[in-house]
Amino acid sequence: MAVERKKLPHFRNEEEEREFWSIHDSTEYLDWQKARPALFSSLRPSTRSISIRLPESLLAELRTLANKLDVPYQSLIKMLLSECVRKGSAPRLDPLSKVRSAVLRSAPGRGEGTARGVDEKQSRLKPRRRLGSARGVGTGRESRQT
Repeated sequence: MAVERKKLPHFRNEEEEREFWSIHDSTEYLDWQKARPALFSSLRPSTRSISIRLPESLLAELRTLANKLDVPYQSLIKMLLSECVRKGSAPRLDPLSKVRSAVLRSAPGRGEGTARGVDEKQSRLKPRRRLGSARGVGTGRESRQT
């Protein structure tokens, strides 16, 4: 016994269709057992422009590599980022590595002791407390009543 399906209305625009499907059940209008997968090979994923600052030397290396591979350098950057994300292999960077190397460069003869000193100082720093909170604690800027 076949289930009677409702006839799909004509939509003037996507917004009207979106509103319709937000309050109606598609199984009343479509037989999903007869559905087939659709491929939209000509669609490209939407992109967004961003601005990123790179060291000139890194950009030069990327451009050189892109030139060797005969691809635009921005496409190469997208491919490299995509591969890292897909593999889940983003590099793990030590946030203090720059501080350590700068300290070691500026204090010759002190060696590792200086770098450890930076670590110890960083570990002693307490997180800043936020002024005010959801519990109604004042910020200290309340006007005084006289």
